[in-house]
Amino acid sequence: MLTAKIYVTLKPDVLDAQGDTVRSALETLGFQGLTDVRVGKFMVLTLNSPTKEQAAAQVDEMCKRLLANPVIENYRFEVEGTAG
Repeated sequence: MLTAKIYVTLKPDVLDAQGDTVRSALETLGFQGLTDVRVGKFMVLTLNSPTKEQAAAQVDEMCKRLLANPVIENYRFEVEGTAG
């Protein structure tokens, strides 16, 4: 089985309102020195694919079509495990 770990984050020039809220809450709790907080998504998919290359192509297509919004988000992924 193969495992794909997918990381989706807002592009640097996109305002991260959720990140700002988290930063503010952390400061309220006494954590100082934060200049920026960015919030993203992390997904783990288990795939049954004949090769890592085919799994990577499939995951890339999933990200492009559904898992990430290419207008405001970047994504990256890793495929691990044994194919077959």
